[in-house]
Formats: sequence, structure tokens, C-alpha cells
Amino acid sequence: MTVEEKKVPYEMKLVDLGNKPEWFLKISPEGKVPVFNSGDDKWIADSDVITQVIEEKFPTPSLVTPPEYASVGSKIFPSFVKFLKSKDASDGSEKALLDELQALDEHLKAHGPYINGENVSAADLNLGPKLFHLQVALEHFKGWKIPENLTSVHAYTKALFSRESFVKTKPAKEHLIAGWAPKVNA
Repeated sequence: MTVEEKKVPYEMKLVDLGNKPEWFLKISPEGKVPVFNSGDDKWIADSDVITQVIEEKFPTPSLVTPPEYASVGSKIFPSFVKFLKSKDASDGSEKALLDELQALDEHLKAHGPYINGENVSAADLNLGPKLFHLQVALEHFKGWKIPENLTSVHAYTKALFSRESFVKTKPAKEHLIAGWAPKVNA
């Protein structure tokens, strides 16, 4: 999403994470995605570092998230994963996720429409795909949806998911579901 937002040319290669090709393991020995090469033949496999490198090389438009907002929404993804994998309805994982989504909703009500106000930032580009995974996987595997009363979260996901950068880079729902299935059914 970052390279799309900044209109930086790039080449995207999709990788079957269940059957990682040799060429991919050479550039990402741990098998992590995404990987990025900024032209210096050094491959980076950490999303936050990739975003930082792109921001430094291509500062316009700025996607910098102010430090005071950098952690907004950062606990949503681990809370989602715990709830998705949970087989015990009374383990508190659903409440933990709802609490994190409520905190995001309150932040967006006060500062939105994006985490940093009127302009999309790196924090949004990081959180957007995670919220897409959350929506698709939880609805598919648990029949669960983000509560309607979290109106700012709904407006936020609608805004993020309609951005050209998201539309061009989002995974197909069936691939996303296939990727989560082994973790859910473990």
C-alpha cells in the first residue's frame, strides 16, 4: 500500500506460502512476506522497516505517523488472532478484541477519519490490511462481525478499503481464508 500511495514503481510477485519457491527463500531465508528491495540488492522482510525505508527514499507525500499515534490499533491484530484461534467462548479473547476495537473507535471519533486525522499515514496502511484479515476471517470462521455501534471503525474500514492503494494490493478473500484455515483448524 505504501508504494501505491507514493506512486513508486514496483514489481509484485505472489508467493504460495505453503510451498515457498527456492528463489524466494534465497531473498527471505525465514520465509517472511512482504520482502522489499529498494534497488541496493538488500532484501528487507519487515513491514515496518520497509515502510521506513520507502518513506526516507520517497518523502512525498509524507506518510509519517506522529509518535503519539504510532501505537494506535497495535493490539488489534494479536487480539484478533487469539480470538480467531480460540475454541473456548469464555476465555476472554472476544472481549479483549472488542476492547481494542472500542479504543480504536474512540480514537477515530476524536481524531479521525484516519489515525492521524484528515490524512492517511503509515499507521493506517499497517492497520488496514490487518482489519481486512479480521473482517474476512472472523466472518468466515466464526460468523462474527465488528459491532455496528463501532461506527467510526466501520467508516474507517470503508475509507481504507476503498483507497486505490488497498484495492490494488488486497488479497483475494479465498486466498486469505485458505491461509488462515490451517491455523484455525489446528
